[in-house]
Amino acid sequence: MMPTLKTAAAFLLLLAATPSLARGPDDQYVPGPDSRPQAGVPKGTITKHVWDKSKVFPGTTRDYWVYVPAQYKKGKAAAVFVCQDGIMYDAPTVFDNLIHKKEMPVTIGIFIKPGNLVEKARRGEPAAKPRSNRSVEYDSLGDAYSKFLLTEILPEVAKTHTLTDKPDGRCIAGNSSGAICAFTVCWERPDEFRKCFSTIGSFTNIRGGNKYPEMILRAPKKPIRIYQQDGAKDLVNQFGSWAEANKAMAEAFKKKGYDHQFVFGEGSHSARHGTMLFPDAMRWMWRDYPKN
Repeated sequence: MMPTLKTAAAFLLLLAATPSLARGPDDQYVPGPDSRPQAGVPKGTITKHVWDKSKVFPGTTRDYWVYVPAQYKKGKAAAVFVCQDGIMYDAPTVFDNLIHKKEMPVTIGIFIKPGNLVEKARRGEPAAKPRSNRSVEYDSLGDAYSKFLLTEILPEVAKTHTLTDKPDGRCIAGNSSGAICAFTVCWERPDEFRKCFSTIGSFTNIRGGNKYPEMILRAPKKPIRIYQQDGAKDLVNQFGSWAEANKAMAEAFKKKGYDHQFVFGEGSHSARHGTMLFPDAMRWMWRDYPKN
């Protein structure tokens, strides 16, 4: 039976009166003006590159992008921002706006995709499709990814741009598995990276990330600054609860007296809340770093 106009109108009224039926938990998170291009703000440049010479993750190939702000001066060391999973959080536009307003330092952004393993075809057989190395690189504990950055990617970018070698001038960020990867880099090498932006971090038992709260509590406090986000409707699966794991991380940071901020919202396993927070997170992260 076809619905009558009266029935359809009643349903639309019910839908409008019940936003939860029409909207998801992440729809409330809308980026502000700092995430949009603004008149009179100089734009940085973005160039795409390929890295297929890795010795840390042999056999992988990946794309990465380098953002250079308009205010960058050759020969003058710039702050560094590294992000997993490529360009996220509307970061280049946010950087354009915040650097222009001197709310963060002149910063070169390096946005890196996870590697793909490309296997050579056997004689007479078709080539296999590339296999993602993301979980191995991002979810694993230990110093492999920090070695990859410090011995491969940063030296490659430094061939053409002057990057700071000060750990307080280096920030690393990521979403989901990219977030635990970012924290692992700071945890393993606080002498090189001391700022971490983590959204919906996978601090669960994918590859042992659930051990971090206990590790944080047992180890001497490290000089790391962490901005952390998660949501009440984040994932729950065989690896654990993302929301509870992030709460455990936040509690460990609090007990140890870390320079830490935790924003817990209502969202799901989505980057939307983190993207909305990103400009304020960058202001907080760089609040005491020289802006010029």
